[in-house]
Amino acid sequence: MASAIRRALDAVYDLAAMLAALCLVLILAVIVLQMASRWTGIPFPGSSEYAGYLMATASFLAFAHALNRGAHIRVSLFLTALGPRRFWGELWGLAIGTAASGYLAWYAVRTVQLSIKFNDVSQGQDATPIWIPQVPMAAGAVLLAVCFADNLITLIATRRDNIRASAIEDAAE
Repeated sequence: MASAIRRALDAVYDLAAMLAALCLVLILAVIVLQMASRWTGIPFPGSSEYAGYLMATASFLAFAHALNRGAHIRVSLFLTALGPRRFWGELWGLAIGTAASGYLAWYAVRTVQLSIKFNDVSQGQDATPIWIPQVPMAAGAVLLAVCFADNLITLIATRRDNIRASAIEDAAE
């Protein structure tokens, strides 16, 4: 059962990372369309806003995957210096990360709800209902909170988290 949950969570983190990569490709497409718009004189209103929405989406959707891949900044030197007390440093860091990401996720979802309630639209030329770009950002924030909680629970249960060693840690060993 636990291995099925682990595989499912890893698959969700990987899917979010693939969607983030797709957003980066779409940013390239928007930039190319902006260039074509300038060359042809055909207007492309809101293109800068769309690129910004895609950048926020790509960032937030990639957070959980990056955490499990060891790509987020961790104070490995400090954790290594803790020696046999490393578990407690990891526990403290994951507990703080879980609380902070949970707080972020709560308010990201709340912001989407308020944007829908007030029919808020972007102030750019596109006049996009702002909840549309906020939804993937909130989803990424929720996924990050789940990932932190996942790592915290795994650490408590097995005394080891799911975070793979970063390239820097691999080189040091």
